[in-house]
Amino acid sequence: MTSTTDKHPLDRPATITDVAENAGVSMKTVSRVLNRAPNVKPATRARVEAAMQTLGYRPNSPARMLASNQTYLIGLIYNASSSYITSIQNGVLSACRPEHYDLLIHPCSYDSPSLLDNIGDFIASKRVDGLVLVPPVSDVAGIRELLIEHGVVNVAISHEPEDETDWAVCTNDREICKNMVRHLSRLGHQRIAFVRSHPDHKAMADRYLGYLDGMAEVKLKVNDALVVQGENTFESGIDCGVQLLRQRPRPTAIFCANDHMATGVMKVAHERRLQIPGDVSIAGFDDIPVAKQVWPQLTTVRQPLEAMAKLAAEELIRLVRNEKPQELRVVVDAELIIRQSTGPALVDPD
Repeated sequence: MTSTTDKHPLDRPATITDVAENAGVSMKTVSRVLNRAPNVKPATRARVEAAMQTLGYRPNSPARMLASNQTYLIGLIYNASSSYITSIQNGVLSACRPEHYDLLIHPCSYDSPSLLDNIGDFIASKRVDGLVLVPPVSDVAGIRELLIEHGVVNVAISHEPEDETDWAVCTNDREICKNMVRHLSRLGHQRIAFVRSHPDHKAMADRYLGYLDGMAEVKLKVNDALVVQGENTFESGIDCGVQLLRQRPRPTAIFCANDHMATGVMKVAHERRLQIPGDVSIAGFDDIPVAKQVWPQLTTVRQPLEAMAKLAAEELIRLVRNEKPQELRVVVDAELIIRQSTGPALVDPD
């Protein structure tokens, strides 16, 4: 028979007793390690974690819940039509697994009249320890009050904190959009258009501010006719592309607040037999998979969504454990991705 002292996996599910014997500690110490209690020496913690890995130990969730009055469940609430949710899920999971938390995903419709009731029912029925919120859900009026009422800690992605109880992980949207305008200006573009995001998506408002900052920095006047309102969809990108490309003189570059709208603008340019980037340069934001699938490949901004989601979940777990994070707003730098859809400005666009 295999003994736990042999330091090898068992032929049955390992128990907390097995872990304690393998690590040479008490069961209480193993429990403190599982619950991330601060009063455990690093060397002891490492020995217990090594024993759990060796034995293939999996925590008993009901027992942990009874002992700690926690469910060890993290909820992820997002808009059902979000195209980037896989990256978010992967990031949250990568933070939850080492800490022995499980993830419950909850897609919903951010514009539904029953959204707040829906989220309230989810919190009450699942008894999650905390929530990670993804825009535009995090921007919905009343969401903050609802979470405070339920006493649920939360961290939002791409959200501006409103007070000392509001936690968020963001990118430097405003700065990176200024950099995109600077890039287009260096290519000789002066008539630079901008397609704005849906007004409900407050987290994306900084992208327009970054466009304005960039235009001011390169000393280009903002032409109101070259700023159009989109809705973050491919279809709205088509509508905005028609508005912009029928103008005389037309813009030599079009910067869109997301990639979906940028690909819509590209479709209009192709239909009008315009060369990209020879006749018009087009840039987006997000670096979703389609950015590399269209032709020419799309110049864009890459958000490190998976890294942001991992940080958000790590911050949330600290809050669940009453460990206050150091900052209300953690900023992760985005990156300009220069591809073939942007190039030197056409001297005479018409």
